Amino acid sequence: MAEFKVKFEDTICSLLAERKFSTIKDILSTMAASDITALFERVDEKQVPVIFRLLSKDNAADVFVEMDNDFQELLIKSFSDSELKSILDELYAADAADLIEEMPANVVDRILSQIDPDTRKEINQLLQYPEDSAGSIMTTEYVSLCLGTTVGEAINHIRKTGINNRAFYTCYITQNKKLVGRLSVKDLLLAKDDGVKIDELVKRDVISVNTLDDKEQVAKMLSKYNFFAIPVVDSDGRMVGIISFDDALEVMEDEATEDIEIMGGMTPSEKTYLRSTPLDLFKHRIIWLLLLMVSATFTGMIITNFESALAVQVVLTAFIPMLMDTGGNSGSQSSVTIIRALSLGEVEFRDLPTVVWKEIRTAVLCGITLASACFVKLLVVDRLILKNTAVTPFVMLVVCLTMACTVLVAKIIGCVLPMCARKMNLDPAVMASPFITTIVDAVSLLVYFTIANVVLH
Repeated sequence: MAEFKVKFEDTICSLLAERKFSTIKDILSTMAASDITALFERVDEKQVPVIFRLLSKDNAADVFVEMDNDFQELLIKSFSDSELKSILDELYAADAADLIEEMPANVVDRILSQIDPDTRKEINQLLQYPEDSAGSIMTTEYVSLCLGTTVGEAINHIRKTGINNRAFYTCYITQNKKLVGRLSVKDLLLAKDDGVKIDELVKRDVISVNTLDDKEQVAKMLSKYNFFAIPVVDSDGRMVGIISFDDALEVMEDEATEDIEIMGGMTPSEKTYLRSTPLDLFKHRIIWLLLLMVSATFTGMIITNFESALAVQVVLTAFIPMLMDTGGNSGSQSSVTIIRALSLGEVEFRDLPTVVWKEIRTAVLCGITLASACFVKLLVVDRLILKNTAVTPFVMLVVCLTMACTVLVAKIIGCVLPMCARKMNLDPAVMASPFITTIVDAVSLLVYFTIANVVLH
């Protein structure tokens, strides 16, 4: 697939060099908007405006919405006023609001100058909602019907307005602008008589969200109920827009990407990897690296504190990496599992006792298994093969006991910290590896040296 992409990009560049624009236009007409956007990521920036102008009017707006902010800014600066207006006229108000929110002030002024007053008013309303709210991602274009309308009248209304709506497969019934029910296009088409009033077909069990609800929770609702779209109402119950499934999918993708970056010890980035410069990557990574480097000094302090004991039993030093790694891995397993469960709504803070008890039982099973394997390794490899006489039965006892205890403590820490973070309204992903690993490393050393002191005196 990678080889095909390279050849395809080379073909487009060759056609541009030969000025065979009609051929490129024919090729682009067969491609999906997302594939064209991916093409722009790999060609020279100077060629982007040229290729974009070869798109059909209908496809150009779809491609423009899919593009990265840097490319959008590049195109806007290369557009004439008429070209910019033709693109903006094809955008939904929500897409135009997203565009304005990401552009610098000088570009925003130019965009607003090409938008009609009514659309500008809609955009201003959308921009007033908090960034993480349902109102910030909703679209104001939807099919609204009134009680008392006949099936025939409703179908004619959809034919007239449906072309301007992102999701017309579900119609929303309003009375004095307040949401009272829903009706699918399927129900209208299957009605026995066009003269039947929609009041007889309306489903009153409508589920809606508020404009100020968290957009991530709204996305989960769409997934939970298998909706194509969900209506959005204001504090007075008046319907103001809808959130479609593709909007929710984008939210879920962004949230998943953000969680993965945080769990990997990085500050979330809005740019794609290929669009990020080394300086961008440096800025997103260095803060966490510095923080974790400083926090790792605690493990150094613990080792220094037990330096005299290690001098007596030098052999104990050889097993520190194994115990710390096992503890860190055990804690990471639990934290990742719980973070995922929290994000899916499978567990809440009130489930903490149940979660801890389950992790304790899991840790006992894992600890016994790992300690047994460790004993076999110490006996066969260290004692019999390597002939290390310093690995006495008491040393093996210390290492194996530490292994079991470290796994137990690590799994408890790994499940408790993410749930406490959620309780304090923090992102549980912050408590994943490598943060958990750093904490567990220090705890592992304390457990190790405590057991060594008790057993070996």
